[in-house]
Amino acid sequence: MSAETPPCQLLARQSHDYRDWLWVAPPRDAWLETNGGSVWSADAAICQAWRARGNRVYDGLAPVLEAPVAGAVLFWPKTHALGEWWLLALCAVLPEGTPLQVVGEHQGGVKRVLKSLAALGLGCRKVDSARRCTLYATRTAALSLSPEAAWTTFEAAGLSVASHPGVFGHGKLDDGTRLLLETLPDALGDPAGRHLLDMGCGDGILAAWLGVRGASVSAVDLNAFAVAATRRTLEANQVAGEAWQSDVYSEVAGKFDAIVSNPPFHQERAIDYGPAARLIREAPDKLVRGGCLILVANAFLPYPRLLEEAFGDFTVLADDRRFRVYRAIKR
Repeated sequence: MSAETPPCQLLARQSHDYRDWLWVAPPRDAWLETNGGSVWSADAAICQAWRARGNRVYDGLAPVLEAPVAGAVLFWPKTHALGEWWLLALCAVLPEGTPLQVVGEHQGGVKRVLKSLAALGLGCRKVDSARRCTLYATRTAALSLSPEAAWTTFEAAGLSVASHPGVFGHGKLDDGTRLLLETLPDALGDPAGRHLLDMGCGDGILAAWLGVRGASVSAVDLNAFAVAATRRTLEANQVAGEAWQSDVYSEVAGKFDAIVSNPPFHQERAIDYGPAARLIREAPDKLVRGGCLILVANAFLPYPRLLEEAFGDFTVLADDRRFRVYRAIKR
């Protein structure tokens, strides 16, 4: 089987035997999934695909390895600070001196790995370069800096919000979410006592905002970092909600009085409407009669057609030319 993504194509031409290695934060690529080894990923969809093939999967942020690994390959993410977190986490999880390779696309900033490794005191050598990607090699070491150092907090909408690199809106309240928060009082009325779902919860600000107003809140996200951030945000604001990983509604049971969302439309650098389309199309099955889906999105995104197909009609509650807030009610 041929590798599909450029970083995997670069790895596939190596003479190295990766069968007992740990793949870290990999892309979807069937070549990887059939090549053996184990995977450590924060992406629920990636983990599900690897489990379906019978591979060993680690999906926590600080896993205890169930079996020794010969080495690890880190796929460098587009968010540089997130890549640095993975380096720290790997040094914390793997035995000192474990072979570690880092691969990524030039457009994604993989060449900056050299500075990150040097700052951590880790030696590095270039192994190969092709397909506009580069592969570096180093070894893990005992470091004084903890992965916990990546966590920060910020204040927004009267809430204390936990933030982590790679989670949407890292370190600030994005303008779309701000518009949604301004619209929610009129869109929902009093949320107290109602069962609400924050879909694609990110840092958890929507769930916390609803929870402090008396709603029973559940929150889901594809990304383990987002789930961890939401749990910290709920705890910081004394909200007794729950948060867990789910590929859209795949791990969501029951029905809700309302679903609120600021859905993503990017996968790394590529535009991907798939998750948002599923969010809209499957929402009626997750709502009680009279329940509503309220979402904010960039004004240019093709969500009106999807809302009309799923619900029959919808209302634009706010439009500042950059973002729109939509509401659709299950009849």
